[in-house]
Amino acid sequence: MNVTIETSGELVIAYLVGEIDHHSASEIRSKLDNTISLRRPKHLIIDFKNVSFMDSSGIGLVMGRYRLLQSYKSTLELRNVSPQTKKLFELAGIGNIAIIKEI
Repeated sequence: MNVTIETSGELVIAYLVGEIDHHSASEIRSKLDNTISLRRPKHLIIDFKNVSFMDSSGIGLVMGRYRLLQSYKSTLELRNVSPQTKKLFELAGIGNIAIIKEI
């Protein structure tokens, strides 16, 4: 899993590439948490366009970043989510806490 993070003012965008499983989610979590803590963004976008596989670790990753963003009164957006992944996110209740945009 590769993650590229871009920042611009109060916006952070994380571009995910590859598979999200237990191991890779830990790496992404660490990078995102460091960036969020340093930048304190008002809005975080996680781009799933190049994610080829995601297990339940992806749901945990999103939920954890949402909790961290709450402490900064920030919003979360999941962008370029496949229709299948969107269904999983909605079943997990993530549609109530984040903006979800399909591919």
